[in-house]
Amino acid sequence: MTAIIAGVGMIPFAKPGASAPYDEMGEAAIRLALDDAGIAFEDVQQAYASYVYGDSTSGQRVIYRVGMTGIPIINVNNNCSSGSTALFLARQAVESGVAECVLAVGFEQMTPGALGVVFPDRPSPLAEFDAATDRLIGDVDLPMTLRYFGGAGKAHMERFGTKMETFAKIRAKASRHAANNPLSVFRKEMTTQDVMDAQVIWPGVMTRPMACPPTCGAAAALVVSKVFAEKMGLDTTVQIRAQAMTTDKLLDPETGDMIEVVGARLSRDAARMVYEKAGVGPDDIDVIELHDCFAQNELISYEALGLCAEGDGEKLVDDGDNTFGGKYVTNPSGGLLSKGHPLGATGLAQCFELTNQLRGKAENRQVDNARLALQHNVGLGGAAVVTLYERITA
Repeated sequence: MTAIIAGVGMIPFAKPGASAPYDEMGEAAIRLALDDAGIAFEDVQQAYASYVYGDSTSGQRVIYRVGMTGIPIINVNNNCSSGSTALFLARQAVESGVAECVLAVGFEQMTPGALGVVFPDRPSPLAEFDAATDRLIGDVDLPMTLRYFGGAGKAHMERFGTKMETFAKIRAKASRHAANNPLSVFRKEMTTQDVMDAQVIWPGVMTRPMACPPTCGAAAALVVSKVFAEKMGLDTTVQIRAQAMTTDKLLDPETGDMIEVVGARLSRDAARMVYEKAGVGPDDIDVIELHDCFAQNELISYEALGLCAEGDGEKLVDDGDNTFGGKYVTNPSGGLLSKGHPLGATGLAQCFELTNQLRGKAENRQVDNARLALQHNVGLGGAAVVTLYERITA
């Protein structure tokens, strides 16, 4: 059964301390999605709520503000891929025929500063990743995510000769795109030199703007069956043509590297599954929202998603094939680097952007004649979700 994106909603993202509480943000995103679809909450038959930093049943707290109809509400936590995991579950429910109208909502109320362990009194789910990172990059005194993704960027530099300036170009591109997105937390344009001249986090590897900021926000999507959409007279422009989720495979201690630790292989596997299921290739994609939690990970993701060959990420950047006028437009929203990264909301914010791109409603950041859109969302620990959306015309 075909899964249609009938409605999407997203609130402006904000810095920690500058947002409403999570329940108010989530409610606002749901109401925007319902209004966009033109249906009532009473039409929703199931709901999946994604977040990382919150107590159990926070999803109920959010959704009850919109309505208390007794439907199943499932709380989803899959690190940074939580939002796309909620979407994955909503799509499965619709395609299986279990439900005709399903809500996926993601939200996050974050605190300032780098991410850390919340429960230090018990085994960390990232313990094996930490051990691999210690073995591969040694004792680098940085917060964990900076060590992971900075280490992956360093590995790419050492293997392929990638320059730090290339990562700065990616960050500058993100700022140019975000300048046209009123929902982004950072809208000031930066040049490549601005990024290079910013505070150094890891000498020779990373400056501060190359890391995404902690962010608060919410986004939502309504996934419905084609039969339901036609019965209710809903917009059927955007459908999920293919979707895949993967988790980690065993890291080979002899050949493993930091690029593998941060999820390149599971991203690559998910992308291949999607391309095979849809019968398309990377060259057919028009617009992409990918997981640029760090500028380094954007470049690594180009290669993992098959946008270029392994080691050719720098050439893709230098050729301008990651922006308007090039082969692909990546992260027209500004991505996680500029739009922000409220963990539970990120995957659904990507869905919001790509749905509007395929509807032709992305205004000043519109990609011309967009027909196929690819979404990539990855969380350490780990899970990757790749989704292919298609514009359907009558």
